[in-house]
This record gives sequence, structure tokens and C-alpha cells, in this order.
Amino acid sequence: MSMSLRAVFKWLVISFFVSTLSACGYNEFQSKDESTRAAWAEVVNQYQRRADLIPNLVNTVKGYASHERETLEAVTRARAAATSFQITPEVLNNPEAFKKFQQVQGDLSSALSRLLVVSENYPQLKADIGFRDLQSQLEGTENRITVARQRYIKTVEEYNVLARSFPTNLTAKMFSYAVKPSFTVDNEKAISTAPAVNFGK
Repeated sequence: MSMSLRAVFKWLVISFFVSTLSACGYNEFQSKDESTRAAWAEVVNQYQRRADLIPNLVNTVKGYASHERETLEAVTRARAAATSFQITPEVLNNPEAFKKFQQVQGDLSSALSRLLVVSENYPQLKADIGFRDLQSQLEGTENRITVARQRYIKTVEEYNVLARSFPTNLTAKMFSYAVKPSFTVDNEKAISTAPAVNFGK
């Protein structure tokens, strides 16, 4: 075989290999994997924004309701647990770590809800401009968290469909593209049960 025929054959083999990778979804996996990482980074960014607001909120409430120590300490502990959780890229591929991340963020959400309920008992606190501003920022952040989580759920759905569909599932197995965990509802069983309505009571 002459040198020019070898070169042509070499390029044909390379072209075939590249087109095979493209047809089997390899490039699409790269794209969707990056999309899930970007969406995840936005989720983490919004949770961090919330964590940054909490110390100011706690200090403002403390100024008016210092004897609500248990509630204030619960928020501080929940924030510490949430911010100390190591958020690495592996969290996206580890369902147990992902579940733990959800748990610490859920605990923080719960503690914040209790703090805001307590604030309802203090008219002067509710009237404080600083508190109202912090509360407004917190509400805005919670909305951003919801949007970021929705975007992440959508990108994970697209990625997981690709990882499970034939023939791209073969590429997923070959290159270790595992299905990624997504956000779930903690009390899914409870909220799926219709509440009992009794007008007789």
C-alpha cells in the first residue's frame, strides 16, 4: 500500500471513528454533562446567597426577640451544617451525597420558616426597615432557589433520558456516564395523600 493510500485510509478510519462517536451521542453527553454542572452551580450559588443573608437576619431578630434563643440557635446550627457540607462535583454522581445535601438545605429551610413565624409575634420587629429588607431579600432568594432547582431538574432529566435511551445508553456505559440524581420532595408520601375534609367538626 502506497503512502498516499495509507494516509487516505488513516483519515477514513479517523473520520469513521469521529462520526461513530457523534452518532452514538458522545458529544451530546459532553454538552449535557456541562449543562447539568452549570445548572448545579447556579443552585449552589443561590443556596450560598441565602446562607449569606442569614447572619444579618438572625442578628436583627435577636435585637428584638433575644429570648427566642432556641429558634435563633436552631437557625444558626442549620446554617452551619449547610455551609459546612462539602459540595464537590462528585455530589452530582452520588445519590447518597445528593440526598444529604438536600437534607441539610431542607433543615435550614425549616429553621428559617420557624424564625419567620416567631417574627410575627413582634410588631416592632416586623416594622423594622432592616428586617423587612432582609425578609424581602430572603423571599427573593427562595424564588431564585426554586427557579435554579427547576432548571437543574430539567437539565438532569434531559441528561438521564440520553443515558437511558438506546443506543446512547451503550455510550453511557462505555464512558461511565451514570444517571444523575435529581431533587425530590422530602415528604412525598405525605403530600400525595389527600387531606381529610370533615365539615362536621
